[in-house]
Amino acid sequence: MTNQAVPWQGDAVNPELLRIEAGGLSFACLAAGPDDGPLALCLHGFPETVHTYRHLLPRLAGAGFRAVAPFSRGYAPTAIPADGRCQAGALAQDADALHQALGGDARAVVIGHDWGVQAAYGAAVLAPGRWRRVVAMALPPTAAMASGFFSYDQIRKSFYLYFFQNPLADTVVAAGELTFTARLWQDWSPGYDPSDDLAFLRQSLGTPENLAAALGYYRALFDPARQAPELASQQEAAGSVPAQPTLYLHGDHDGCIDVTLAAATRQVLSPGSQVVITESAGHFLHLEKPDEVGQQIIQFLAS
Repeated sequence: MTNQAVPWQGDAVNPELLRIEAGGLSFACLAAGPDDGPLALCLHGFPETVHTYRHLLPRLAGAGFRAVAPFSRGYAPTAIPADGRCQAGALAQDADALHQALGGDARAVVIGHDWGVQAAYGAAVLAPGRWRRVVAMALPPTAAMASGFFSYDQIRKSFYLYFFQNPLADTVVAAGELTFTARLWQDWSPGYDPSDDLAFLRQSLGTPENLAAALGYYRALFDPARQAPELASQQEAAGSVPAQPTLYLHGDHDGCIDVTLAAATRQVLSPGSQVVITESAGHFLHLEKPDEVGQQIIQFLAS
C-alpha cells in the first residue's frame, strides 16, 4: 500500500499538523483557527480519518474556534497504544486528556462521528466541566439504540461488526488496498464518491499493526481480555447520555445505522438538545452535505 502524502482536499483554510502528548500517547492532529479560541475537538470514526472534517474545520475556525481533529489511537500518524487498549472507554479518556493538553477550558465543545461519538459522549460524561456542548453524528446513545439494534434488519447492516471478530478479517480487510472498506463506504453512503477519503485511510491503516488496532475497537466490544478493568467507569460513560445540550445529526439514507434508531434519541437527550435528520444523506453526512451540516453545527454551538 502507498504511504505517500495526499494533499489537503478541504475548504480554503489549510490546517497545521500538530504532535500532542496526551494521556501517555502521542497524537497527530490537524488544527485550524485562533490559538485563543474555544477548543472544538473533532473525533473521527471508522473507516475514516480526520480528513473527513475537511469541510467543518474551516467553518469552525471561521467562527472563532480552535478546531482540532486528532487521528484516533492506532491511526497513523498517531501512535499505536503499547497496551493495545482500544475500547470506547480509552477513546473517551483520550478526548479528556487532549482537552487538557491543548489548553482547553469550560468553553470547549466536542464533536464526534461514528466511533468518535462514543468518545464524545464518554468525555462529556466523565468531565462535564470541560465541555460546554456536544455534537454527535450517526451514532445514537446506547439508550436510544437498545430498542432496535438487534433487529434482523440492523444486524444485517451491522454484519461487519461481527465479521471483525474473526481472525481472518485482518487479511480480508487489508486485501486490495482496503477494498473491503471501500464497499462499506458504498453501502453506508450510497452515491458518494469516497476516493479521496480512501486515499487518506490507506495512509493511516496501511500497515498490519495499524489495521489491527482499528479492528481492535470492534473486538474490544466482545472480548473482556481487551478491556482494562481500570477503565470500567470510562467504558460505562461512553454509553451514557451527556448532561450537556447535544446536537444529534443523522442521515436519512444511512446504510450503517438505520435512521429509525435515531428517532428515540429525542426522548433520551438532555434539555436544550436538538435532533436533526439530514435528508438525502448517508452515514458520512458531514461530507455529503457539508454546507447544511456545517451551518447547523455552527448555529447550535453559537446559540
